[in-house]
Amino acid sequence: MGSYRMNSEIPLQDSWDVIVVGGGPAGCTAAAAAAREGAKTLLVEATSSLGGMGTSGLVPAWCPFSDLEQIIYRGLAVKVFESLKAQMPHVRKDAMDWVPIDPEKLKVIYDDLVREPGAVVQFMTQLGAVDTDDNGKVTALITASKNGLQALQAKVYIDCTGDADVAAWAGAEYLKGDTQTGELMPATHCFTLGNVDEYAYLNGPLLHSNNKTSPIYDILKSGRYPLIPDAHICNNMIAPRTVGFNAGHLWEVDNTDARSISEALMQGRKLAAAYRDALAEFIPASFGSSYVASTGSLMGVRETRRITGDYVLSVEDYVARRSFADEICRNSYFIDIHGTEKEEKQAGGKPEVIKRYGPGESHGIPYRCLTPRSLKNVLVAGRSISCVREVQGSVRVMPVCLAMGEAAGIAAAMASAQPAPDVHAVDIAALRRRLREEGAYLPLTEAEAAAATAKHGDAEGN
Repeated sequence: MGSYRMNSEIPLQDSWDVIVVGGGPAGCTAAAAAAREGAKTLLVEATSSLGGMGTSGLVPAWCPFSDLEQIIYRGLAVKVFESLKAQMPHVRKDAMDWVPIDPEKLKVIYDDLVREPGAVVQFMTQLGAVDTDDNGKVTALITASKNGLQALQAKVYIDCTGDADVAAWAGAEYLKGDTQTGELMPATHCFTLGNVDEYAYLNGPLLHSNNKTSPIYDILKSGRYPLIPDAHICNNMIAPRTVGFNAGHLWEVDNTDARSISEALMQGRKLAAAYRDALAEFIPASFGSSYVASTGSLMGVRETRRITGDYVLSVEDYVARRSFADEICRNSYFIDIHGTEKEEKQAGGKPEVIKRYGPGESHGIPYRCLTPRSLKNVLVAGRSISCVREVQGSVRVMPVCLAMGEAAGIAAAMASAQPAPDVHAVDIAALRRRLREEGAYLPLTEAEAAAATAKHGDAEGN
């Protein structure tokens, strides 16, 4: 491949304190939190709406917000969650886990979340390049939009692209997929079916693959729908007569390769039609008159790059339910790694190796997992934080990303106020204090508990 050098100058916007790239869950809370802290904040999003996988990607339900006892993804995360639930009358008010998502309602919730504290949103703007100096500092982002090429400059950048594009293009170290084979988890192209018979659906057979008598197994055995690859078929009623599906797998999809993701999207649309036809044949009472109402404008990508940060969250940390002095949120989701084609097509799918948490159990996510160790003014939040692949299978989901994003936004605002912005030099105690003030679930560390006890004792002595 040859090269081409441009001679034209690119217009520069250099008035921002914080620029967030990527308007998924992590990007939305990052931008909202940074603006709330007083930083002049820009959120750059490649599509025409905020919310990422919960909106453009059509993921039909939130992963659990609770540790089976209480909601642990709080602050802005629970604000988004409860705001959407309040607009969905068929959802129980006390529901905490696997709650359906109405994507159109959620888009507006994210719009309001980001704009109310004063962040500026720029849609349909694609990141094209990252400019750096020789000292680990990003100096500008080059973007492309209807305004043409623009250079955007800030004191601190938050990478919420999901693929660590900003960090990777700035030269940060990262890993990608399986460390031995490079294989990535399969993707899923979510879709919705309209004109579903609600009564028949809600009172009919459970479609999920955990049900060993699910009609999905009859569909696979029939051989009449060869496009349907396996038994994976999560589904939720997201609106009247409308069911959302997170179903099937597409292997060898790399979201960092434009041609790969383009091919997968075209394949996914055909797959959605195959599911509709199969469900109409095998469950006609529910789906006989249904149609494909929409397919995701984003592919459901589970993993690509993981940055190497100041700390790499390990399997041992997860298994030990470890706490950290610099943790910025807790996580209780199970290790959810979707397997190879062979693994997913076998009976029962890919087996779980690491035992799920019990009620009340969680682990901490350290701030150091958000700080690429070779970059001074970049934070990463979302599925590409610093962790081993197994743990990425847990921390990649939307509730966790919402919580991480808020922490990144506050930290970025703090770093932007420094004479020489350095995300590695943020005051952790101040960061955790602000998170708690905004409602975050951060149990006291042993040192904090001891200090609080000593302070209480001194107060009683006086």
